[in-house]
Amino acid sequence: MKLFFAALAVIIAILFAPMVLSPAPDNSHGKPVEGLPWQIEALPDGTSRVLGLALGTATLNDARARFGDGELALVAAQDETESLEMYFTDVTAGVITGKVVVTGAMGAADLAALRQRATKTEYMASGTKKSQLADQDLPAAYATPVRALAFIPSVNLDEAMVIQRFGQPGERIRVSDKLEHFLYPERGLDVVLDADGKELLQYVAPRDFAKLREPLISEGATK
Repeated sequence: MKLFFAALAVIIAILFAPMVLSPAPDNSHGKPVEGLPWQIEALPDGTSRVLGLALGTATLNDARARFGDGELALVAAQDETESLEMYFTDVTAGVITGKVVVTGAMGAADLAALRQRATKTEYMASGTKKSQLADQDLPAAYATPVRALAFIPSVNLDEAMVIQRFGQPGERIRVSDKLEHFLYPERGLDVVLDADGKELLQYVAPRDFAKLREPLISEGATK
């Protein structure tokens, strides 16, 4: 299984220059800050809640209600099957700004049907293709449950910051000289540190974490 987000390289490539952490919140009223990227609630059924959405239960419509208008499309990297994704370019997670990608849990047959009726397909420089859905397919697409989330923070992260906020990872996997994955299986989280690009936080239900980890094992060596 691919790393959930087929358009990851494309998303990172089109990001603007690194920004900074948004201003600190006004805590003069003593209100706790909610929706921070490290505030992950693991639920008894093996799912989780993060950034205000319950993975596996919330729908793409719920993501729209939480994050605002986003771009909905079928996305496929080279030699990969398509996935249903929504892109949100201006999201605030607690006090941290960034971009969010939401992946829908839609079966292969339904994805193929959406692809056949797609009205427009664009090809990126990387070879990734993005297809616009037909209007008739939008209601079913928005009703699709959320399978995974990706958060691309505006602030640059490093190893010390990750460990400070998320704790020691259960496992670290380096897939190249520039990319290292910090894995938190009990929280369904993969923090990807990129020495040359933007960092990425990938969230899945903890019960599905093996599907996220397995492709990494074949790419790199476990530390």
